[in-house]
Amino acid sequence: MSAFKTLDDADVKGKRVLVRVDLNVPMEAGKVTDDTRIRAVLPTITEISKKGGKVVLLAHFGRPKEGPEAKYSLAQIVDAVAERLGAPVAFAADSVGPVAADAIAKMKDGDVLLLENTRFYKGEEKNDPEHVAKLAALGDVYVNDAFATAHRAHATTEGLAHHLPAYAGRCMQQELDALTKALEAPQRPVAAVVGGAKVSSKLELLGNLVKKVDYLIIGGGMANTFLAAQGIEVGKSLCEHDLAPTAREIVEKAKAAGCTVVLPVDGVAAKEFKAGAANRVVKNGDIAADEMVLDAGPASVAAVVALLSEIKTLVWNGPFGAFEIEPFDAATNAVARAAGDLAAAGKLTAVAGGGDTVAALNHAGAAEKFTYISTAGGAFLEWLEGKALPGVECLRKA
Repeated sequence: MSAFKTLDDADVKGKRVLVRVDLNVPMEAGKVTDDTRIRAVLPTITEISKKGGKVVLLAHFGRPKEGPEAKYSLAQIVDAVAERLGAPVAFAADSVGPVAADAIAKMKDGDVLLLENTRFYKGEEKNDPEHVAKLAALGDVYVNDAFATAHRAHATTEGLAHHLPAYAGRCMQQELDALTKALEAPQRPVAAVVGGAKVSSKLELLGNLVKKVDYLIIGGGMANTFLAAQGIEVGKSLCEHDLAPTAREIVEKAKAAGCTVVLPVDGVAAKEFKAGAANRVVKNGDIAADEMVLDAGPASVAAVVALLSEIKTLVWNGPFGAFEIEPFDAATNAVARAAGDLAAAGKLTAVAGGGDTVAALNHAGAAEKFTYISTAGGAFLEWLEGKALPGVECLRKA
């Protein structure tokens, strides 16, 4: 983490600390249904508070289009934040201007205040300089603890870093540390699991990974596209036949970079996509015209599990099959558990991220054993794609 400024470098005592957090949590009937993002930022809030800083939380909620909307107000999650924090959290019904300024002026050292949804102003997403200046006037120090929004150059994710001393919060630090260890300075050999439905949605990701990893393990529907590109029959499986030339090109790039592409050697095929559907294990190419591959087969799983014991670092994005429905979750479950066990034993650094991936690893009961699970969707993918993230770059040490 030496490349980034963190709370270790910050003097927050008696200061107004603007802390960008991710509180875009799912809600139902006025209640938070998943508090993962709230819990993730508690260490940063607590540390700044204990060090005598005035914690001013900046966050967005949903996608308001025309200014303030009650359904997107952060007022409805104040109680949830206070409950998890175990301390009072005040609320200001604006994120700039007199209302916000007055609320901050009333704060004592150690107090926590949540400002209203930053996206109620168009200047937030536009990173408008005038709006950034108004926000900056409210604080003395800026801390970004929202990696999930780091791929956006918004006022509170990037703009403020150019007006105030800027630091990474503990959640952001943990994320950057894990990703740096996984791809920037990893222990080798390194493997990446890339699964999911379509090659088209992960072209940049695949293109970057073949230059970074020693093994590229491809699963899910996208594996069918690679197999079909080799002339292997895939029946009525999900497959982007028009991307066959692209798939062959990726394989060639991998060869040139010394990266081995690992594809399934067998699959679990069924005639219908539903839980408990009649199915059979088929070797590559042995599928009937009216069948579809819905999961990787046992020989493919055994090969990947064996490979895991030979590598030192694993990056995972996407499932091996239709993990949402049994029995087509078997491959994802088996590989996830094997990776988790190796990580828990200290034999493997295993980092994973992306919505489907987190759900799949939780489903397998393996998530807690992984070295690090990123809850960031777009930012995690863009990092894997090799893109510079505005909200991260502004935190680098000069």
